[in-house]
Amino acid sequence: MVAMWIIVAFLVVATASGVDAQTNSLDPAKRAEMEVAVHKFMDKTHAPGISAAAVVDGQVAWSEGFGFADVEGKVPATAETLYRLASVSKPLTATAAMELWERGKLDLDAPIQKYCPQFPVKPYPITTRELLGHLGGIRHYKTGADDLEGNNTKHFDDPIAGGIQFFANDPLVEIPGAKFHYTTMGYTLVGCAIEGASNAKYVDFTTQSVFVPAGMTHTVADDTTKKIPERTRFYSTDKQGRVVSARPLDSSYKIPGGGWLSSANDLAEFEIAMMDDKLVKRATRDLMWTTQKQADGTVDHYGLGFGIAKVGELAAVGHSGSQQGTSTDILIVPEKRDGIVVLINMDELDAAGLAHGLMEILVGAKVEAVRVK
Repeated sequence: MVAMWIIVAFLVVATASGVDAQTNSLDPAKRAEMEVAVHKFMDKTHAPGISAAAVVDGQVAWSEGFGFADVEGKVPATAETLYRLASVSKPLTATAAMELWERGKLDLDAPIQKYCPQFPVKPYPITTRELLGHLGGIRHYKTGADDLEGNNTKHFDDPIAGGIQFFANDPLVEIPGAKFHYTTMGYTLVGCAIEGASNAKYVDFTTQSVFVPAGMTHTVADDTTKKIPERTRFYSTDKQGRVVSARPLDSSYKIPGGGWLSSANDLAEFEIAMMDDKLVKRATRDLMWTTQKQADGTVDHYGLGFGIAKVGELAAVGHSGSQQGTSTDILIVPEKRDGIVVLINMDELDAAGLAHGLMEILVGAKVEAVRVK
């Protein structure tokens, strides 16, 4: 990849472009404060492009793009620019799984092999409920110079079968149910359970059961073999602090846990759909937004596909994500029916911190959250 210099002055000018704002009910003073917060973040981090949205009382009140989706081509970021969601994919997958549970098609407490027979039996049974809460004992990425997972460049036409082969024969890292162990690989098994329970491909089922009813008209799997309109370019920084193209990544092996593309507007619609019970019933949603317990009785600040947070004295939920060329975060305060979305086309940036700052402006209370990605 060719290194590309960007100076601070260039970024300051660029952040004024690409506005795609809504005109609903966001207070003008709060909107101005949010825009200043985004500009300050970009000045500090040199993020090439950011798209953000705010949901107020169950409506999209503000969505805007800052900077560039494509710096080289000078393509502005907008509220419709598509970013890699990374681990913000997990709440989408969890919602699809819980829809099947509501329909009586997916037993959350059955051994995963009931729906995913291609996954080998382990010394202990593993359930979909445990996998949704990162309690299934499945490992996360391998790390090191020989990491062929986090840095995968091989394309898989079948994201479930392709993903399972990375970890199928590896030992468990925990006894299932014993301890929270964050894992993107575990969500590949959730995707497999969705396929087995629905008799449909994971991508197709999630699109039809989550994206279509939520009005998420632009959300698609990140397929590097296809030209996808409005997909951003992806950036990183080198050791000298220069903005460069991100390392190559083909996420086709981990779509359920980290392979979707979406926009600020689409994720705002997802937040609204969850708050309005359009995707799952209120009782199901509340179950997803309740902390799971580890074997010793302690809570792990994670529900089923969502991290658990607080905004002042109010309960909140959300998720963050990070992978090559992207940093993301969503945050919801159900009682106020408010939400924030932050999508950035650069890796290793604090999208959660920016999202928390925007929520604090919106609600006027401090965010206390465990960040999960």
